[in-house]
This record gives sequence, structure tokens and C-alpha cells, in this order.
Amino acid sequence: MHPVVWIYLLCVLIPVGIDAGPLFLTALRLLLMVMVIPLTIRLFSGEFGRVYATDWLFVSYLLWTTIALLFNNPDTVIQQFGSTGVEFLGGYVIGRAFVRSKADFTALAMALTLLVIAMMPLALIETLTGRSLLRDVIRAIPILQTVADTPAGPRDLFGVTLERVQLGFSHPIHFGLFCSVAFSLCVVGLSERLPRARRWIAGALIAVTGCLALSSGAILAIALQIGLILWWLLLRKHRRKWWLLCLLIAVSYLAVDLLSNRTPIHVFMSYATFSPHTAYWRAITFEWGLINIWMKPLFGMGFNDWVRPEFMYSDSIDNFWLLTAMRYGVPAFLSLTLGYLLVLFHLIRRDLAADPELSRLRLAWVFTFIGLSFTLCTVHVWTAIFSFTMFMLGAGMWMMTAYPEDTTPPEKPAIVRRTLVHARDLPDSNGYRVKRHRFTRF
Repeated sequence: MHPVVWIYLLCVLIPVGIDAGPLFLTALRLLLMVMVIPLTIRLFSGEFGRVYATDWLFVSYLLWTTIALLFNNPDTVIQQFGSTGVEFLGGYVIGRAFVRSKADFTALAMALTLLVIAMMPLALIETLTGRSLLRDVIRAIPILQTVADTPAGPRDLFGVTLERVQLGFSHPIHFGLFCSVAFSLCVVGLSERLPRARRWIAGALIAVTGCLALSSGAILAIALQIGLILWWLLLRKHRRKWWLLCLLIAVSYLAVDLLSNRTPIHVFMSYATFSPHTAYWRAITFEWGLINIWMKPLFGMGFNDWVRPEFMYSDSIDNFWLLTAMRYGVPAFLSLTLGYLLVLFHLIRRDLAADPELSRLRLAWVFTFIGLSFTLCTVHVWTAIFSFTMFMLGAGMWMMTAYPEDTTPPEKPAIVRRTLVHARDLPDSNGYRVKRHRFTRF
């Protein structure tokens, strides 16, 4: 794997930073500040392959968020553009630049598998004792700073009270999401490189490590990936298995809508959270979030407080897609989601059956992002995990134009044109129609 990718992953996992006046500069932000401008220039000059509509949509998202903040919070524009903007675009261009082949992507899948398994002992210590060895070691070093401890509180799992694992991330949810990304890449993506038993054992360790975050969002991401993998294995020879799954989802949605006294969204939230109280709270947040979006659809509300009932004492919004539209407006939301979905739908539609390894890598990436897409409806991401999400999106872009090894890209046949001075219009020896010319004195 490219050294820059290794450095990037270690910066994501190790939350080392320093205070620079009002700014908190992490190692990840310093790396991206150095890399983002030259890599972006090289990206749009075509050095990393084709320039896709997604590339332009992500740049437009970044520009619109800046305009929205100028309209709502002009005093925070420079700080937010230098942190959120650099993390967003920097992670994406690093993925586009340094993960561009099957070998690169396979090495990335192997690296993520090993990193998550290596974090498991630290996660077990934190969930049993409530202390993070990683953050304690960083705090013991003079000058260096790290992320704050999130007072998430313990949770009961099968009758055992455990602390939620945060490790080197800003929130336990982020740690769980990072682990969930490695699950399908290990179980499905490495099927041509590792024996089945090793992959499933490693996948089980990854799932257990991610569940130590005790976050419904992380557990949902892993559960969705397990469901998709089982469906793929059971109907592997069925050509229409994914259309059949879409049909079953649509029928289930209609059935819930007709038979339940709640909307399907409310039912989904009730099963995607640990408690009915949390589900009810998120349902109300979603309803009032839509009200705030239609109140300010163009530039959003920025970082100002949002309109909600008096009994809603918390201003937290656990929905990445919803908060994006609320904070930056509908144009920013459309730019981000459209660029995201264009890649996902294009890779789903590609026929890569001629190359089993390439097909498995594509399938693992799609499973990962389907799980992430639903999970982002129940959590919000920022800082390192936001950058890592965009990195993984960019790391899959090479599959947009990758061709199986035993095939070559189709070439357009050369068109041969021949002219005759006679009035006849007959095909030549190669079967091409000759161009007819009238015979006149001119």
C-alpha cells in the first residue's frame, strides 16, 4: 500500500494534535493541509484518470457550504473551511490518488482488517475499565493534545454493564463505524486472497470489536452487511437476486405503512435504536428538521440554533443527511448526495462477472456503503471519521472504469470513407458503403 495511505490511516486512528491559538490542529489536518491542494490540481488535470461528475459535485458542495456560512455565520467561515473543507476534500482526493487498482484496494482491505483486529485488545480494556490507554499515553506527553472523553455513559449488554469504547475517535459511534467499514472488505473482498475460515474468523473479530462501541448505528451497519452477504450467498446463482431484494423491501415498506399505526420511518427508527425513548426522540427531530429545512431551503441555518418544541432541551441531531440540509441548504445536500449516489449506482450496474476478484472487491465496497448510507440516517459524523468516509468513497472510484483482466475496453471500429466519380453506390471489399458523388461538368 502507498506510504501516504498508511500515514493517513494512522492519523485517523491516533488522535494526536496541538493547540494553535483558537485552532486545534490534529495530525490528520496537518497532513491534509499539505496534500489537498496539489492532489486536487492533479485530480482535475486528469492524472488520476477520468474526471467524473462526482468530482465536480463535491467541489460545488464545498463552495456552497462556504457561501452558506458567509450568509449565516461569517465569523466562522475561515475556521470551518480550513477544518471541515480540508477533511472532506482531502480524504476524498487521497483515496482517488493512491488507491487505483486491484492491488491497491486489496492492500487497503487487508490493512483495515489488521488495524481493527489490532485495536481489539485496547477496546476490551476500555469497555471493561472505562479507561483509554491510547488517550492516556498521548496526554502524558507534554505539548500534545488529544480528543476529549465523551460522556456517553455505560450500557447494559446481555445483562453486563459495559463502557462504550471511544478509543481514538471523537465519539464511540465513530469508532463503531470505522470497524464496520472493514467487515465486508474482509469477508467478501479478500475471498480470493484468504481462506474462508480465516476470513470469517477475522470478520467475527471485527464485528465484536465494532459492537463494543455499544452504538445502534455501528451495529446497524454490521447487521445490514451480514444480511446482504447472506442473501448473496443463498441466491448466488440467481441472476435477479438484487431486483428481488428491492421488490421485497418495497413490499415490506407498503405492508408496514398499511398495517402499522406509525409511519415506516418511525418503525425503522424504533428498531435501529437501543430504546423506545431514543426512537421517539429521533422521530420528532426528523419532523422538526424538515420544518427547519423548508424555512430556509437555500442557505440553511448555519451553526445557529434550530426551531423545535420547548420540551426538546437538546440541540443534537443524529442524522448526517438531515443536518447537512439544515445547516447548509438544499443545494449543498443535493450536491453531496447526488455525487455519492452516482458512484454507488454506477458500480452496482457494472457487469464484472468475467473477473471474480474484481467482482468481489466491487461487491464488498457496495455492501460497505449501503450499510453506511443507512447508518448515516441515525448518526452524525465529523472530523476524522467524516474524512475517512470520503476517503473510502474515493478509494472505490477506480472501479468505475476498471475492466476484467481477460477483457479489453471496447474500441469503436474505424470508419473508412471512399469516394468514386461514378454514379454507382455499391459497398467496397470491406463492406462499407461508398460515398456517392454526382458526375457533372463541375
